[in-house]
Amino acid sequence: MSGSGAQHPRMRRGNKRGARRGPGRVTPLCPPSGPWGRRDPPVRRQRTVAPHRRAQPLISRNYKGDVSMGEIEHFMGLLLQKEEEGALAPLLTRGQVHFLWIKHANLYLVATTRKNANASLVFSFLYKVVEVFSEYFKELEEESIRDNFVIVYELLDELMDFGFPQTTDSKILQEYITQEGNKLDTGKSRVPTTVTNAVSWRSEGIKYKKNEVFIDVIESMNLLVSASGSVLLSEVVGTIKLKVFLSGMPELRLGLNDRVLFELTGRGKNKSVELEDVKFHQCVRLSRFDSDRTISFVPPDGDFELMSYRLGTRAKPLIWIESVIEKFSHSRVEIMVKAKAQFKKQSVANGVEIAVPVPSDADSPKFKTSVGSARYLPEKNLVVWSIKSFPGGKEHLMRAHFGLPSVEKEEDEGRPPIAVRFEIPYFTVSGIQVRYMKIIEKSGYQALPWVRYITQSGDYQLRTS
Repeated sequence: MSGSGAQHPRMRRGNKRGARRGPGRVTPLCPPSGPWGRRDPPVRRQRTVAPHRRAQPLISRNYKGDVSMGEIEHFMGLLLQKEEEGALAPLLTRGQVHFLWIKHANLYLVATTRKNANASLVFSFLYKVVEVFSEYFKELEEESIRDNFVIVYELLDELMDFGFPQTTDSKILQEYITQEGNKLDTGKSRVPTTVTNAVSWRSEGIKYKKNEVFIDVIESMNLLVSASGSVLLSEVVGTIKLKVFLSGMPELRLGLNDRVLFELTGRGKNKSVELEDVKFHQCVRLSRFDSDRTISFVPPDGDFELMSYRLGTRAKPLIWIESVIEKFSHSRVEIMVKAKAQFKKQSVANGVEIAVPVPSDADSPKFKTSVGSARYLPEKNLVVWSIKSFPGGKEHLMRAHFGLPSVEKEEDEGRPPIAVRFEIPYFTVSGIQVRYMKIIEKSGYQALPWVRYITQSGDYQLRTS
C-alpha cells in the first residue's frame, strides 16, 4: 500500500498477495441514520440510541465469508454503548468478531474480522478507501455512494481480494474503472499491464517531449507555547513531494544529507540531518535503503509523496509572539502584540497572519501597526494581523483598542491561544538538502531535476495569560 497511516515503512507492502493478513470482511459505508440526518448523533440521553441501533449498512462486501453478514447490524449499538460508557475505541469487539472503524463526514467505514489481523494494515486500507473514493467522486458522502453503486462495487473488488489489499493506486484504477464504464466497448477493454507488473504504480509507454522532475521539500513546524513563555511542544514534520514528467520506465536515485549515511561513509556529522519516523511511498526499494541508505525507486507518473519524516531534535520557534493586555476603568482594553522573526536575516517569511483572540463583547476596534494591516473578525472574535513580507531578525508591533462593556465576562470565558501562519521559501529548519537526483532510463535521455525548499507553519499556537 502506498504511504498512508502512521506505520513503519516495512508495513507498506500490503498490496502483495499474502504479505499481511487483512480483514475478513469489509463493510465500508454505514451512515448514521435517524432524525439527526448527517450530523453527529447526540448520545447523552438514552432515547437517542434506539434509532441508530436500527441503522442499516449502505453498502458492504464480504471477502472471505467467515463473518456473518448480520454482524454489522450490531455495530452502531455497540459503538454508542461504548461512547456512553466513555470507553470508545477504534477497535470494538462483540463475541468473536472485531470491528475496526473510522468515520469520514457522515459515513462510518467498518472492517470486520474474526482473525488477529494486522490492525495498522486494516486502518491504512480504510483510509486508502476514503482516498480512492474521494478521487473518483470528489466528495465522499452518502449521496455520492448511492449514485455510484456499480463503480463502488467494482472498486471494492479491485482494492482487496480474499482479505488481502491489492491495487490501491487511484491513478492505475482510473485506467480501467471509469465513471462511464457502461459506455465502454467491452471488446477493446483490457486490464492494464500495471496491475500484473511488479511496478503496479506506473504504466508502460509514457512519453514526454521534455523530461523533468520537480522536487518539493516541505517542512511544517508545530509549536505550542505556554502562557508563561515556556515551549511545551516544538517539532518539525517534513515531506518530499515529486512531480514527475519522465518518459519510459526510469529508475531514480535520490541522495540526501542523511546523518546515518554520512556516518557509514566516514564523512562525519557536519551538515547532516538525523531523520526519524521515515515513511516511504510503496515505490521505494526498502531493502536497498536498509542496506546502504540509498533511496532508489521507479516513480509513479505525475504528483506523489515520496517520503515523510520527523526531525529528531527540538527546533527553535521561527516567529516568536509576545502579547500584553491593558485594561482601563473597566470600559476599554488595549492589546499589544510584538512579533519577532527568529530565523536567518537572508530568509523572508511570506503571507504571515497572526490571529489574536479578543473578548466576545468587544466593539469599536482601532488598530495601529508598524507594518502590514489588521482587521477585526467579530464572528470569530479575532483580530488578524497580516504581514506580506517579514524578514529574518526583524521585530514588529501591533496595537488594538476595543470598547469593552464587561471585562469580567472576558475573564470567565478564558482566552484561546494566538495562532500564527507563515511560509518561508528557500529554507528548511532541519537543514535537509537534496545532494543529487540520478535519473536512469534505457533510452539514455537527459532529464532536468528541479528542487524547491519551503518551511511553513503547522499547528503553531502561543497561549496567552
